[in-house]
Amino acid sequence: MMKKQRIVALLLSLVAITGCSSSSTTTDPHRTSDTGADKPRVALIMKSLANEFFSTMATGAQEHQAAHADDYDLIVNGIKDERDLSRQVSLVDEMVANGVDAIVIAPADSKALVPVLRRAKQSGVVVINIDNRLDADVLTQEQVSIAFVGPDNQAGAKKVGDFLSAKLQKGDKVAILEGIRTSFNAQQRLKGFTAAMQEAGMEIVASQSAEWELSKANTIASSMLSEHPEIKAILAANDSMALGAIAAVKSAGREGEVQIVGFDNITAIQEAIQQGKVLATADQHGADLAVFGIEAALRLINDASAASDDIETPVDLITKENL
Repeated sequence: MMKKQRIVALLLSLVAITGCSSSSTTTDPHRTSDTGADKPRVALIMKSLANEFFSTMATGAQEHQAAHADDYDLIVNGIKDERDLSRQVSLVDEMVANGVDAIVIAPADSKALVPVLRRAKQSGVVVINIDNRLDADVLTQEQVSIAFVGPDNQAGAKKVGDFLSAKLQKGDKVAILEGIRTSFNAQQRLKGFTAAMQEAGMEIVASQSAEWELSKANTIASSMLSEHPEIKAILAANDSMALGAIAAVKSAGREGEVQIVGFDNITAIQEAIQQGKVLATADQHGADLAVFGIEAALRLINDASAASDDIETPVDLITKENL
């Protein structure tokens, strides 16, 4: 209940939206509302919709738009997989050419998307960064400021790691499945996991990127377990990779011996936690995350002089006890 209250309070504090009257919804970039350009048009550009976290994010955004159909139109886009950077760059260009008023983006790469987003801003489009923070040095180099709306990934990973360490013995050996290393959220989750393990006196014997993908995580975790049979836990930087780790542990005949933690709180991981296959994950409220970004974008559309500061959103530890 407290979690929901904090989310509602954050939404209310972000913005009270005002808009023009129209009842149509836009989810197709080539479709316009019956009243023309009266309503702001917001493009949501995400990473892979094959990942449940981002499909949940899309659903949350669409439900929000349906509840505020008089206030704005929404165009939802995603890419094939987490590495399809060129397609995500193209989507930004397409949305600018299509005349959207704002782009809310979860960038697949913290550096590669900055130049095209700078061009979008220069063309007059409001840009809000969600989920994966853009690289501060590249933003400075490109001389552009883009507000970030999202959680503290390092703090979230530290919560998960601390919970795991309480179930281990000092000196136990652990492994980490990292996300894409050029992504800020992957870097921050690695820092959070590492800090928790080092503080508890655990030994990290392997740390490798599985690029957010289940199948790659399965292969890499299997190799880790073969090379280091003494591993007592695997920390996965997202839940898709945690699912891959579950399969690897089962194949190695180590079920019940190797603890697994993740990050994202997708449905399959909730089930795995209930079944005792996963110890914990972090919930960054995917269904609400895009909504937070959309609200921030609408505030800037409605008031160009409004502050465009970063907004930190909730991230919570999820275990069997609080599911």
